[in-house]
Amino acid sequence: MYRESDPISVLKGVGDKTELALKKLGIQTVGDLLMHLPVRYEDFEPAADIDEAHAGRVVAARGIIYSAPMLRRTGRRTMLTTTAVCNGILFNLIWFHMPYLKNKLKKGSEFVFRGKLIKNRFGYGFEQPLIYSVSEYDEMAGTLQPVFRSSSGLSGAKIHKLIKEAIENIIPEPDPLPLFIRDKYGLMERMDAVKALCFPERRQDIIPARRRLVFGEFLDFIIGIRKLREETNALPNTYDFSRGEITERFLASLPYELTGAQKKVLSEVRADLTGPTLMKRLIQGDVGSGKTIIALLALMLAAENGYQGAIMAPTEVLAKQHYENFSAMFSEYGVPFGLTLLTGSMTVKEKREAYERIAAHETDIIIGTHALISEGVKYDRLAIVITDEQHRFGVRQRDRLAAKAEESDAGRGGQPHVLVMSATPIPRTLAIIVYGDLDLSIIDEMPKGRIPVKNCVVGQNYRKRSYDFIRDQVRAGHQAYVVCPKVNNEEESEGENVVDYTEILRENLPPAIRVEYLHGKMRPSEKEDIMERFLSGEIQVLVSTTVIEVGVDVSNATVMMIEDAERFGLAQLHQLRGRVGRGSAQSYCIFINGSGDPEKQKRLEILNNSNDGFKIASEDLKLRGPGDIFGIRQSGALQFAIGDIYTDSAILKEAAEAADLMMKQ
Repeated sequence: MYRESDPISVLKGVGDKTELALKKLGIQTVGDLLMHLPVRYEDFEPAADIDEAHAGRVVAARGIIYSAPMLRRTGRRTMLTTTAVCNGILFNLIWFHMPYLKNKLKKGSEFVFRGKLIKNRFGYGFEQPLIYSVSEYDEMAGTLQPVFRSSSGLSGAKIHKLIKEAIENIIPEPDPLPLFIRDKYGLMERMDAVKALCFPERRQDIIPARRRLVFGEFLDFIIGIRKLREETNALPNTYDFSRGEITERFLASLPYELTGAQKKVLSEVRADLTGPTLMKRLIQGDVGSGKTIIALLALMLAAENGYQGAIMAPTEVLAKQHYENFSAMFSEYGVPFGLTLLTGSMTVKEKREAYERIAAHETDIIIGTHALISEGVKYDRLAIVITDEQHRFGVRQRDRLAAKAEESDAGRGGQPHVLVMSATPIPRTLAIIVYGDLDLSIIDEMPKGRIPVKNCVVGQNYRKRSYDFIRDQVRAGHQAYVVCPKVNNEEESEGENVVDYTEILRENLPPAIRVEYLHGKMRPSEKEDIMERFLSGEIQVLVSTTVIEVGVDVSNATVMMIEDAERFGLAQLHQLRGRVGRGSAQSYCIFINGSGDPEKQKRLEILNNSNDGFKIASEDLKLRGPGDIFGIRQSGALQFAIGDIYTDSAILKEAAEAADLMMKQ
């Protein structure tokens, strides 16, 4: 028998290699494994004949290998091709980066191939289909099969088998949700929900099971936020922010006037800084709405009154960009405050010199990444901390930066003011819940003179024209992003992947155009290097996962092309679009609907018709429902393990109500 706290190695069938592969997925304990829930479900229909009616759909077809498999290499890409025959119809089979299949696909052997059936001028075919023995598929036919996130050397089927072993032998723990809450909101027991999600008999069993786990996840989060608010809500403001002449002169000398929304938010920030209690404020605003200038003015007010201020960015490239932009402005307008950059990639000597300047208060504004909360940093009178794109850090890291002020302040102030900036458009009703420990300011107006991005939503048949368009934009001196939903073909899901797509683009674009890829599984130093080279213009086309959602301003980038756009949430697509349109040239966003589904096309048309993030988020909220629980997730806005604040907005509101009931008790 197993307990949830037991290490994963206790499970039958978990050797050293499997344990390592599980740990790569963040699975350390039996409890972690039970919460490694399916990413989607597939109906395994009986194997069908290949015909016109099935083209473009996911089907399973029995086929006998007709020709010996051929292995080819083009650049860094390996391609395995063969043909099979089904009821007299010959069809093509292609796999990328799977050379080991060559020995399995012997001429004359019979398999069931499952994937999207393609019909083109070469006839019928499958690209990257899953392969089953006939008996294996017959056993699954007519069932609903969960699909799990897997890793190299560990299949989804193996994960499913381990979960079955764990569930059948688990020592049940008491449900963490009180019975009165479960009864009031009609929620099943936690372990019953896990079983129903991992071994569903019918599709309709999935929704109540998932609702139970999402409710619990949201409830834990909201109670934590409410407690945090109680602890920090009334901390006295011991800082004196009465001076502001230098900041005012700087503001007056800027070549543009702040928008009405920026002025309103700046006055709210100033009121906090001079008010009786410490500031805990979130500034929400679309990409390009002008949040950073508000942050800079707040940092300048701190410096002008003899304090230090710090701003923490999610990436080194963005931290460097802030540093360079602030330095250029201070130089141009004669601002007398010192700036220091602090990042993880700096040399030991550079870090030591930065630490010395900070501790001696020879610098007023410190810009950096997680390095700002490293052990060696000692601040002197740190009065304000700002986190850029708060969802990338989370409450804990933000609080660690705030704690730095206390430990180094020698009794001259204590905790600092906290300002958080987010470009994720969340409807106000939800933002009040998920950012419950912060006061909310919204910049809902874009600066004058900004050229709106031109949008188009198209099908896969538009790809060739898209490549030509990217080529023309690069020849005109611009750059382009291409976003794909997957890193590589090891991921068990449909959709284009970054690694193979990079090769496809290299084949379709002139050799002079440099195409590189970027994804979250790369080492931080690799990611930083790629972004630096894209920023400098050395790379013209960057193929990426959504890791670029929070990135630097590349004003020269004029094209954002998003493959399989229907697989992303609208608010996330809007944030990706915000990577372009930052310079003086007209920019474009191409959303490719890889499914061809008219309903998904209709959803994407919302982006075609609006560049307003808050309007899009509200429309997204209206369209999402229980039927959308798998396949589309927002990233960015407070990543939850199971829940999604858009799809599950009704559950979020119920969990907030339940949190109030529990805290009263």
